Amino acid sequence: MSDLMQGSQGDLELEDRAALRRIAGLSTELADVTEVEYRQLRLERVVLVGVWTEGSAAQVEASLAELAALAETAGSQVLEGLVQRRQRPDPATYIGSGKVTELRDMVVSAGADTVVCDGELSPGQLRQLESKLKVKVIDRTALILDIFAQHASSKEGKAQVELAQLQYLLPRLRGWGETLSRQAGGRAGGGNGGVGLRGPGETKLETDRRRINKRISKLRREITSMRTVRDTKRGQRLARRVPAVAIVGYTNAGKSSLLNALTGAGVLVQDALFATLDPTTRRATIPDGRTYTLTDTVGFVRHLPHQLVEAFRSTLEETIEADLVLHVVDGADALPDDQIKAVREVLAEVVNGSDGADDFVPPPELLVVNKTDATDEVSLARLRHLLPGAVFVSAHTGDGMDDLVARVGELLPRPDVEVNVEVPYARGALLSRVYKEGQVLSAEETESGTRVRARVHPGLAAALTSL
Repeated sequence: MSDLMQGSQGDLELEDRAALRRIAGLSTELADVTEVEYRQLRLERVVLVGVWTEGSAAQVEASLAELAALAETAGSQVLEGLVQRRQRPDPATYIGSGKVTELRDMVVSAGADTVVCDGELSPGQLRQLESKLKVKVIDRTALILDIFAQHASSKEGKAQVELAQLQYLLPRLRGWGETLSRQAGGRAGGGNGGVGLRGPGETKLETDRRRINKRISKLRREITSMRTVRDTKRGQRLARRVPAVAIVGYTNAGKSSLLNALTGAGVLVQDALFATLDPTTRRATIPDGRTYTLTDTVGFVRHLPHQLVEAFRSTLEETIEADLVLHVVDGADALPDDQIKAVREVLAEVVNGSDGADDFVPPPELLVVNKTDATDEVSLARLRHLLPGAVFVSAHTGDGMDDLVARVGELLPRPDVEVNVEVPYARGALLSRVYKEGQVLSAEETESGTRVRARVHPGLAAALTSL
């Protein structure tokens, strides 16, 4: 692999550009492919194919290794991993028409039934490859969408995933060649069309496209109504001035484990990509008594499909509207800086597509390097130098969690009005709000109530001073 990846980025040698090279260490172990997008995606024995156009050898290997992990998560067995070095992907067949025959021989010899490309294929590339390889071909986007479809459990999550799948499917609908009927109908619009333009009218392609567009419109309406409910709940939290913390990060970085460690939420923790799709919000308390909410969000990945970002926008906006973002980084990963970059790119895309993006001020970000128990000291030292402001923790062992809670307390907004009032015993609910929403500095029981000195938000301060 090392000798494969030598050479300057801008001056690719002809032999490198023309060759398919095997990526070692990825292996884990269809007669008719017409209209494959209409069938449920089934991955069994797959060959991975990538095109190396930029970046280092380590980045190329990491991208293909991640594709292998995605394929395994979808339920497949990876047989081979291949990379072709090119200036850019071939516009017709992705890897170059001259190498497709060689790839076909590899597929046959390995006994594969699917080829997975490490990029998003155009409809034309997809058709060309399937026609020449005689097996099912999918791209990275379709693979990620399939995993999301398997893992979505809530009504909102399922609707978001279906919307993303349909948006991806629409330009890739089959209908060319033998299955395509001409649209002129009858006598071809008056008989002037001539030979080849007469047919039954609306085609199967047109019917499918119309049905999909109708379904997309319905899903968008449903997601908008669900967003209204989410906005209402968020508004209630804002009205009570409960600070919000969002946990973001690369998929499988340990976000759900961190949520469990901080709150005891008991959410699903699994060593798999995209184990969490539906956001979970839990309440937590820092040592000085202040309460805040923690929201676990969907994990990100390199080249996260635009369709998914768009469909999950309402969920991801929980992140950009938080008071603090905990950006979890997998300390055991070989390229943590690439993970950080991928996450920030997705968040930037969410911000740019939101209303009022020009006036948006992003919330403060605290980097949390997780899995220190699975990382050697040399790697930790490098990460401490690379990420000087980060907190290093192990959600599995609990190491560093006290430091994390302390940093969260420092960064969360503090109530800005100090009050010193006596709350009657009959107003216990109001006193409870002081403890939940404010910062209690002192409390003393009296004959008629509780004398409390606290810092609270203006709305609660007005309610207390009116007693």
